[in-house]
Amino acid sequence: MSDLVERVRLRLANGSGDLTSAAVAEAVRGEAGGVLGDEDVQRALAVLRQEFVGAGLLEPLLRDPDTTDVLVTAPDQVWVDGVGGLRRTGICFPDEPAVRRLAQRLSAVAGRRLDDAAPYVDGWLPGAVRLHAVLPPIAPSTCLSLRVLRPAAHDLAALQACGTFDGPTAELLRAIVRARQAFLVVGGTGSGKTTLLAALLGCVPHHERVVCVEDAGELRPDHPQVVRLLARGPNVEGAGEVTLRDLVRQALRMRPDRIVVGEVRGAEVCELLSALNTGHDGGAGTLHANSPAEVPARLEALAASGGLDRAALHSQLAAAVKVVLHVRRAADGTRHLAEVGVLGHRDGRPAVVPAWRRDIGWQEAGGELKSLVGWT
Repeated sequence: MSDLVERVRLRLANGSGDLTSAAVAEAVRGEAGGVLGDEDVQRALAVLRQEFVGAGLLEPLLRDPDTTDVLVTAPDQVWVDGVGGLRRTGICFPDEPAVRRLAQRLSAVAGRRLDDAAPYVDGWLPGAVRLHAVLPPIAPSTCLSLRVLRPAAHDLAALQACGTFDGPTAELLRAIVRARQAFLVVGGTGSGKTTLLAALLGCVPHHERVVCVEDAGELRPDHPQVVRLLARGPNVEGAGEVTLRDLVRQALRMRPDRIVVGEVRGAEVCELLSALNTGHDGGAGTLHANSPAEVPARLEALAASGGLDRAALHSQLAAAVKVVLHVRRAADGTRHLAEVGVLGHRDGRPAVVPAWRRDIGWQEAGGELKSLVGWT
């Protein structure tokens, strides 16, 4: 059986065309001839389909609608994250080379190179799956990380029903959008930032044109005038890259009423702040930060990568972003809006002042927030 699998593997590797289920079946029939029985051929076909089609052994996990991440840290250590948190599965790869072959095949699908000369890769697979892989000796064994990005299509009513926030808080969020105050949704990985952003964009008046700039097409707001621009990485030759910074510049030329960056994580923050300071009110984005207090320092670091110094960042930030929404994911997997802050100044530096907290209620900047959004 192992000899047949290896012969078929070599045949497929040396052949041309797409690695479909039909191609694998044809290769098995061609190599098996009449030597093996039907049962052996079927077993070989199942093994090879897992290796050459889709994500192999990981495919059932990726198809589960509750899955957010699939992580492989060793042939016998496959983990899945989703509803209920991170847990280890019973899936095992035959050996380390099997994990390596899967990582290299998925990298090729993503248009990336993964080998001893380039031992790590970051790319996108069809179906909005983010791929990251690392080969030994950078890691003890091949590590594979697959993040499944589900389209964020919930509205505020659905999030309220899920317990993300209560009725009065939902009205406050609608008031922020109506008042065209620029805002950032911040939180950790998997906390629900994009889901909340999409829900808020659904509250934008339908006569306004929204241009969204993203790495992947996660934002699917219920709005009739949404234009989605997707970034693109370089190909194997290192050409053809389209960055988020490029797309923010293009968005400015598309007559936007609101510019949205799905995830602010690099030099594109310079163009976004410039846009928010030149008449494009009501813009928004998400940002990785563990708390609202970290937002100014996080933006300083990102702006530095775009050539914007601290003083310039401080002056632009103070006039551009008004509201910060912080979301958290609890240990049981539930997500909720934890805090709303107003971006102001303390000791001459930008700072996010708490206006509302889930566990306490209204804070010192609550009156300022209500005044900003015209809400009582």
